[in-house]
Order: sequence, then structure tokens, then C-alpha cells
Amino acid sequence: MKKLNVVKVGGNIIEKEEDLQAFLDAFAALPEPKILVHGGGKLATQLAERLDIPVQMTNGRRITDAETVEVITMVYGGKVNKSIVAGLQARDCNAIGFSGADGNTILSVKRSVKDIDFGFVGDVVAVDSKMIDNLLSIGITPAFCAITHDGKGQLLNTNADTIACELAIGLSEKYEVTLNYCFEKAGVLLDINDDNSVVKDINSEKYTELLNDKIIADGMLPKLENCFYALKGGVHQVQLGKPEMLKNRNTNFTTLRLQ
Repeated sequence: MKKLNVVKVGGNIIEKEEDLQAFLDAFAALPEPKILVHGGGKLATQLAERLDIPVQMTNGRRITDAETVEVITMVYGGKVNKSIVAGLQARDCNAIGFSGADGNTILSVKRSVKDIDFGFVGDVVAVDSKMIDNLLSIGITPAFCAITHDGKGQLLNTNADTIACELAIGLSEKYEVTLNYCFEKAGVLLDINDDNSVVKDINSEKYTELLNDKIIADGMLPKLENCFYALKGGVHQVQLGKPEMLKNRNTNFTTLRLQ
């Protein structure tokens, strides 16, 4: 079975030009086929503040009203996505930028209101793996921003970690997929301030242990939930760490497996 890398890059890397360029070097050097997924939340917040559009956050998640949809479309689908695509082209990686609406690749439903109304936020319900596979087969590298659609004309703000996870699952029937989450830390850390305290291997049993010890907490909780959801959905392997892990397998990073 052919191998496929799905790589999600974190917002703190995107925000810093030097870190972004180093990431693009590492990603472009990966053999094809591969898929990139990105967000850009901090940059969206900065633009919203410049435009005097209120930024509403609840438990670290953005409330997406109609004005905010316009902002994230400009930032995620515009500036960030096209800058990344241009950077990849400069590295001889033939990329095309996508939202979930492009080619009807990722369909979502607007999140239902329970305790909190998150507004125009999408939960993924379908990935067109055949369309994406067709692109991969002709040497195209899709670069997805964190926007999907509902099939009725509405764009939806969608968590980039979740998009990467759903893409990885959707393509796992045809590929041996490794899902890579690249961010500013070296992986899951026993001490958040010490990059040398990486937990290198985590299976389901170790995951439960780390949860009970509150090693995995805050923002790492949903990320790790996505990781194990992907593994249960057929993804071969999940890795978390700094972008260096894409080109140097001897560096510190975390590998997650079911057993």
C-alpha cells in the first residue's frame, strides 16, 4: 500500500516567518504524496482587531459570527493559504490551495447549539477521498485551510486538527497514512517547559495513565482525542512534534499507536 503523509501545521509556526519557512523546507522535502492542513487563528484575531470586529472566545474556541466568517475567509483562505502555496511552489512542490468548498472536498454541518452557540462553526460529515486521490495521483499537493462548507452556500469555520484527522481517515482505505501534527513543542511533554521530557511512545494504556496524571491537559486534550480517533478510523500512525520530525526521524517527537 502506498504511503501518504497528512501534515497539520500549528498557528504559532505560521505566525513566525522564520519558523514558517523552516517548516515549508521540511514539508516540501517529504516524498509525494502528501497533504498540508493549516489554520491561522492568531492572524485572524489580529485582523479582526484592526477592523474593530469583536473577537469572542469560549474555552479557547472562537465564536464565529457572520463578520468573523468574512475575516477567517480573508486570512485562512486568502493570505495564509496563498502565501503557503507560493512558498511551496518556490520549493518545487506543486501545491494547490483548498477550502472544503473547493471541489466539494470536505462537507460539514453547522454545529448545533447546546450550552454555547458557536455560530458558523462546522463539524465534518464527509470527505471526498476520490477527488483528493485524483489530485495526489497527478502530483498535486493539496493545501487545505480551516474552512469547510455545508453544501448550501455557507462557509464554516472548522478546527484544522479535525480537518487533518478526517482527511487522514478518509484516505486510509487506499493509503498507509501517517498523520503529523507539527507545532512549537517537541511532542507530549512530562514537563511543559522541558523539550527533553518528551513521551516518545503513547498507546491507549499510556494515554489513560497520562490523562489520570493530568500530564495531558488543556489544549493537548482535544489534540490527543483527534489522534486516537484517527487511529481507530484506520490511520496507520500519528506523530506530534516540531517540524524537524518530518526530515529527521532521530529527533525527539511523540508517536501514538492503539497498542
